[in-house]
Amino acid sequence: MARPGAPLLLLAAALGACAVYYLGAGREGSGAPAAAPRRFHLLMMFTKAARSSALQARGQAALRSLLRHARLGPGQELRLHFVSEPRSREIARALLRPLLPGLPFPCQVIFHDVDVLTEQLFPVVEAMQKHFSAGSGSYYSDSIFFLSVAMHRIMPTEIERIIQLDLDLKYKTNIRELFEEFDHFLQGAVIGIAREMQPVYRHTFWQFRRENPQTKVGEPPPDGLPGFNSGVMLLNLEAMRQSKLYNQLLEPDVVRQLTEKYHFKGHLGDQDFFTMIGMEHPELFHVLHCTWNRQLCSWWREHGYSDVFDQYFRCEGQVRIYHGNCNTPIPED
Repeated sequence: MARPGAPLLLLAAALGACAVYYLGAGREGSGAPAAAPRRFHLLMMFTKAARSSALQARGQAALRSLLRHARLGPGQELRLHFVSEPRSREIARALLRPLLPGLPFPCQVIFHDVDVLTEQLFPVVEAMQKHFSAGSGSYYSDSIFFLSVAMHRIMPTEIERIIQLDLDLKYKTNIRELFEEFDHFLQGAVIGIAREMQPVYRHTFWQFRRENPQTKVGEPPPDGLPGFNSGVMLLNLEAMRQSKLYNQLLEPDVVRQLTEKYHFKGHLGDQDFFTMIGMEHPELFHVLHCTWNRQLCSWWREHGYSDVFDQYFRCEGQVRIYHGNCNTPIPED
């Protein structure tokens, strides 16, 4: 098996300005492109697409809006990373084929085998899965939902920054502008992420809040700590590798201690983990403005929190990325 992140060149078909590569199990290939331009890395999960025409439609809409608005400068290159299994990989290629010709900048599409990444992730995240996954126990297949938590340990070290994006997004501006947020990270920050825009964690932290009535945990912005939403995440992989604090928080004993302190039991994977450690160490996070992840789901309005819902859901400013979470329709252009 190749070392973590080692590329196996499966094919290099020219699709407009894009070349396509496959990263998975096998010996290291020799055809990987030389490092020259400045690269902007985006990563999306695209698995089990054959089972869901809705997922395919969301993915197509997201990619269309992303590439329509994208503009890069001289000497800059876009790298699109997809985590998928073989069937979904073929579907993704079909979705991309009409979108790539004529792009005004260099681009490469890179596929990562979901099984290979799961194998690499499981030893790192196994202990935390029971705290942040639906059901009980640590299921091997659930590990991929914690990819962002440990991506700094499995991606090649030459990738220093990457943005992980959900598929149920619609882009209204140049994605290059989002990369500029990395430049605003304060010392010690390793991840850029927007606040959760529903009272999800007001609910999840109910016991801690009852025991600590003056806490800001679960309270709405601007002064409260409403938790995070993982639909758009800026991962400074190099900072994550170098952060002693962040890597200590991955240790099973530390995770257990924090879940006990906050009486935390979630089911949203990486989002729950980042929310919990953000309550303890907010300095690890650069908070994105809500317009970079304008969530549209309003499920909690009708499920016990109508009196406070708008305090979480409010977002002023020109929306740059819409997030149609919980299958919420995204406004048409």
